[in-house]
Parts: sequence; structure tokens; C-alpha cells
Amino acid sequence: MQAGRSAVSGKLRIAATSDFGRHVLQGWLEEFNALYPQITLALILGDTVANLLQDDLDLAIRFGVPQNSSMVARPLAANRRVLCAAPSYLAGREAPQQPADLQYQDCIVLLTANGPANEWRFERDGVMQTHTVPLVGARETNDGALARQWAVEGKGLVMKSIWDVAADVRAGSLQVVMPQWRAPEAPVHALYQRTRYMAPRVRVLLDYLVARFEQASGEMVALMR
Repeated sequence: MQAGRSAVSGKLRIAATSDFGRHVLQGWLEEFNALYPQITLALILGDTVANLLQDDLDLAIRFGVPQNSSMVARPLAANRRVLCAAPSYLAGREAPQQPADLQYQDCIVLLTANGPANEWRFERDGVMQTHTVPLVGARETNDGALARQWAVEGKGLVMKSIWDVAADVRAGSLQVVMPQWRAPEAPVHALYQRTRYMAPRVRVLLDYLVARFEQASGEMVALMR
């Protein structure tokens, strides 16, 4: 086994969103690198969709799949998106119970390549409701990590992937708001180039991530109960 591991080597260039990359993937990659020390890691973080060919990437971890992607998209895990806020923000004010209540709240909006993600959709018992966050009174950023930080600091409500905020929910620095109203999911995928030959270092990383996501997904289910 040790001989097999030492045969896996080279530079691995991986892209991920800023928040997930810093707070989840970075730790997993350190564990992976301890198993395969001959691999050298390059982690590129950003909330824009990476171009694997242009940016010379081996793998990208994304929530959802780009519509125009010609890459292979391998599902890794479900991804519930949750509305959350800090206890300091919720203290002394009435927490929203349904989407209509959000008009009275301070909100944090993530800016994407397709524009501001200020249309928050929810479903409960087959009923769909949408709240469009007025941008005039909202904090905006194109950095998911900053959006989460603002929420932790009590600046307002934010819509985030549960993978991004799980540690904060566990620690009590963020609370899930309106848990009975579910936002549309954007499952986690690994994107990689469509080719007959996959480098061994990419294959072992994919296998590792599949196992790591499977383990962590069980923890996420327990967290959301």
C-alpha cells in the first residue's frame, strides 16, 4: 500500500468557492496530503466559476453545475441552503417565521457572475414562496466568506450552503432561521476535464473526496434535525 501511495505524485490544482475552500476543503486536503505526501497541492479559491482548461485546473468543487459546462460533473453530496443569522442579530427582535417577514429584516446578498443573488425562494409542504431582497438596503459582496463573516458579526440574515456554515451552527455563532422553509438545493459536484486518461493523483483525490463527503453528509443530517 505504501508503495502504491508513493507512486502517486505531482501537482494537483484544485478550485473551490472561497468559504467552502477555507473552512472545509482546506482541512480535508491536509489530511489527503498526509496520505499522499508526494502530491503538491495548489488550492485556488474564488466564487466565480473556474475555467478548468484556461486556468490549468485538475478539479473544481462547485455547488450546482454550470449550465454551459462541457466538463464531467460527478455528484459528491446533497447541499441544503439555509437562511441564518447570528444570535446577536436575532436578540431583541422577532425572528422571521415565513418569507413575508423578511421585508422587515437586514439582509446580506451575494453578488455572482449572473448578478445579485437576491431572489430567495422557499418551499414548505408543497407551497413555494419567493422573497426578493431590496438591494437599496442590503449589504452586498462577491465574496462568500465575507458574507458569512458579516452574518457572524450580526450584520443581518444570509442565505448560505450548510457546508459553509455548519461549523458556525455547531459553535452557536450562527442559527438557522425559518428551518421549516426549505430553499432549493444545489448539490456539490466535482468538475473535471472529459478525457480517456485520468492522472492517478486526480483519481485518488476523487475517491478520497467521495468518502469524505459521505462521512460528513451524515453529520450534516444530524445537524439539521
